[in-house]
Amino acid sequence: MEEGEDVSPPTQPSMSVVKLIELVLPKDAIYLAGSCVQGQVVLTLHSTLVDPIVRVELVGRGYVEWSEEVGASRDYSRDVICNNKADYVHKTKTFPVADNWLSAGSHTFDFHFNLPPRLPSTFASKIGHVFYYVQASCVGREHILAKKRIYLLVQGTSDFHRENPLQKPLFVEAEKKVSYNCCSQGAIGLQIQMEKNRFTPGEKVVFTTEVSNQTGKCIKTVIFALYAHVQYWGFTPKAEQRSRVDSSALLRQEANTQIAPFNTAKIISTFGLPPVLSVSSDMASSKIMSTQYELVGTVHLPWSLTCVKAKVPIVIARTPPDSDGCQPQEGAGALAREDCQD
Repeated sequence: MEEGEDVSPPTQPSMSVVKLIELVLPKDAIYLAGSCVQGQVVLTLHSTLVDPIVRVELVGRGYVEWSEEVGASRDYSRDVICNNKADYVHKTKTFPVADNWLSAGSHTFDFHFNLPPRLPSTFASKIGHVFYYVQASCVGREHILAKKRIYLLVQGTSDFHRENPLQKPLFVEAEKKVSYNCCSQGAIGLQIQMEKNRFTPGEKVVFTTEVSNQTGKCIKTVIFALYAHVQYWGFTPKAEQRSRVDSSALLRQEANTQIAPFNTAKIISTFGLPPVLSVSSDMASSKIMSTQYELVGTVHLPWSLTCVKAKVPIVIARTPPDSDGCQPQEGAGALAREDCQD
């Protein structure tokens, strides 16, 4: 059983009839948008419970928030809060209870939810969050007796593979003339080659870099980084739309090259992508943000106070599942009634 967050009410009777409520889900599972979430609610009672309401919910939401300065060009300025939110899924299952009472002991209820086919991936940053959770609750006589919540990892999908089935090798190069030792000049060339630039979360990114050092100095390191450029969309208190772009390095790697003067070196690098990533997208898929990726190779030249960069656009895509249906788990628990709120 996966550990979840216990969100039971803080004030409980000293002898609550509910001993424990648990959610049983596959441990460390990653759910693809359009796939099925299956699990069980296990309710353990100290004594008989009359007229109970036992339910489970699937919830997915997103929000962004940041502050920005307005009126900076005037004699005064002030910060305003920009925010936005989105509801992606809300489904509820209420379990039937025979004769409207449950005896002391443990009771197991099976459930399953079909995730919508178009969902953004689980995401967290200092500006925005996209999160999904399953929550089980037990209510008796209009009082919440117990709750349990488990957050899910959801991987979004896109149609990029279907719209662009063919991939071609990618080649990017950059060159810069540099000065050193007061009056000496030379050139640094940086080339990055990839068999493809479209990847799925969890896949390995393999690329080859060639560095040409046409100077009298030694090049000691080359740094590679995979950047995520996220554009957030929000509104001010006056309902004025604002956007903000935030970039962060998801992965970073440093190659100790020691490239001698007037020499060329080839470097083969591999990045292992995280198992859950936002797909390359526009704002339409998540409603509040869009994400683009870029692989950047950098040759730092401390003796010339400059650097050489080569940038490769990277596409993160995930094909939707072939089928969006699922069947409830087999077991002795009661079959849930589904009340879906999309």
